[in-house]
Amino acid sequence: MNKYSIFFANLIYQSVKFNRSWSAVYSLRFYRTSVKIKHEPKARWEEGNSNNGNKWTTLEHKGPLFPPEYEPLPNNVSFFYNGNPVKLSLAAEEVATFYAKMLDHEYTTKSSFQENFFTDWREEMTVEEREQIKKLSKCDFTHINKYFLEKSEEKKAMTKEQKQVLKEENNKLTEEYGFCELDGHREKIGNFRVEPPGLFRGRGEHPKMGKLKKRIQPEEITINCSKGSNIPVAPKGHRWRKVQHDNTVTWLASWVENVQGNFKYVMLNPSSKLKGEKDWQKYEVARKLKLKVETIRRLYREDWKNREMKTRQRGVALYFIDKLALRAGNEKEESETADTVGCCSLRVEHITLHQEKGGQEFMVEFDFLGKDSIRYYNEVPVEGRVFKNLKLFMENKEPEDDLFDRINTTYLNKHLNQSMPGLTAKVFRTFNASTTLQEQLNKLTTADMSLEEKLLSYNRANRAVAILCNHQRAAPKTFEKSMQNLQDKIAQKQQQLDVAKKELKEAKKEHKKGGTERTRRLVEKKESVVKRLEEQLKKLQLQMTDREENKVIALGTSKLNYLDPRISVAWCRKFNVPIEKIYNKTQRDKFAWAIDMTEEDFQF
Repeated sequence: MNKYSIFFANLIYQSVKFNRSWSAVYSLRFYRTSVKIKHEPKARWEEGNSNNGNKWTTLEHKGPLFPPEYEPLPNNVSFFYNGNPVKLSLAAEEVATFYAKMLDHEYTTKSSFQENFFTDWREEMTVEEREQIKKLSKCDFTHINKYFLEKSEEKKAMTKEQKQVLKEENNKLTEEYGFCELDGHREKIGNFRVEPPGLFRGRGEHPKMGKLKKRIQPEEITINCSKGSNIPVAPKGHRWRKVQHDNTVTWLASWVENVQGNFKYVMLNPSSKLKGEKDWQKYEVARKLKLKVETIRRLYREDWKNREMKTRQRGVALYFIDKLALRAGNEKEESETADTVGCCSLRVEHITLHQEKGGQEFMVEFDFLGKDSIRYYNEVPVEGRVFKNLKLFMENKEPEDDLFDRINTTYLNKHLNQSMPGLTAKVFRTFNASTTLQEQLNKLTTADMSLEEKLLSYNRANRAVAILCNHQRAAPKTFEKSMQNLQDKIAQKQQQLDVAKKELKEAKKEHKKGGTERTRRLVEKKESVVKRLEEQLKKLQLQMTDREENKVIALGTSKLNYLDPRISVAWCRKFNVPIEKIYNKTQRDKFAWAIDMTEEDFQF
């Protein structure tokens, strides 16, 4: 590297450190990896971005990859109804296999799952089949289930060579469908495969669990690419619903799924420049809120005393969104039957006021279904003025009436945007999640900790965020078994340690009687064994604590969507924790911008 290259690399470094500009970030990455190469072509991240709302100039791709057609069951595998084998039509048989594959899952024990499945399954049956098959309780899917379990075992038992053949076939498909040409650069596509048909699961107690997710056809898909590009070819005998050339969006293909009526998109991989830039900007807006938040809090507190009811409701709603990280509560589509709510759509029945409870004044008890039908239950003390306003909002209302009947999310976001450009209720969630992580990491981590202790501290900080954001999950099916295995390892390690300590004691005793070079080395060796076993035991105990605390908490959602990755990168650098311990390969690609721009002194 010559002196001019060093000069420019340092210049870019200073630009990143003090200006945090996107182009500088990627220029830094370019110089870190490429300045030794002569005549390096202009890197894609140095090309700059248009400010007119356009995301790209040219876009070309092969379209989505469809799942294979259904392969009928062999003749020796039967479905039974009321004890008798029944040969199902192809459409009905395919849906039956979806249920059969899930027999060992708790979903199939839930009445709403069973009812939704049976209703949708009957719609796929022939008239004759509907006449014959009238009760799910008389259906026997065990033979089909056994068949697929055997197929799964066969796959696991494949030779290394057979697995390599499958891997190569998959790689060929990825090469063909998994990349696009965007503005002359080859970009990876995130989800290029159309989701195969199956049964909808949902999260929590979703009312649509068990409904049939139908097979998506090319006629339902809209393709997005640039004019003059090679338009993707639809599968033989099919055509696309529509081909458009909209460079103000970043998706490559879209369709509407049948269960909830939501749009699905084929998007660029999170590691792409466009995705990374959007991510970075999101967290920068949240950081800007840090400078404005005290003013906004002072203003919404003043709103609590306003003579206009609408303004009071706005002030209390913002207090909840800020203090409790509640979602704003967007309007649902008419087809959405799940009774899920957010802050603005809370009803009177969702809160209970307690003048005093558990030794605390002005307690508010929340109980409602949030996003994905995950129950939100919380008891929190609030300020006296908030409590008084809530009483006022609930006066002369029925349980099913809206608590905040004068405001909605659109009104709230418009008001916030006037306080700070780009500010929405969702930004508060990102801001509070990232602030919580930063504060917890600062509080829980010290330089003298072992690597395992540091990782436990990180997970505890992440867990505080997940609890704040109500990111729950059901305990994994294998949880009890994995915990028992860990307990067995701990017991075994403790036994080894007890033996080692006993041997050390005997060695010290022998050395004390008549110390020789041999007995001294033996004592040192035994001390080394004890120390190693103590470290191994401590590591296992920390793992057990971590797993137990994470049993019903989903750490991934907040880590990928609400936490500024620069906090984690800086923490890793400051405390010498390998970044691989926090982010896997895919996540490191997604947050490449943060890894490149962040120094250890970064604070959110």
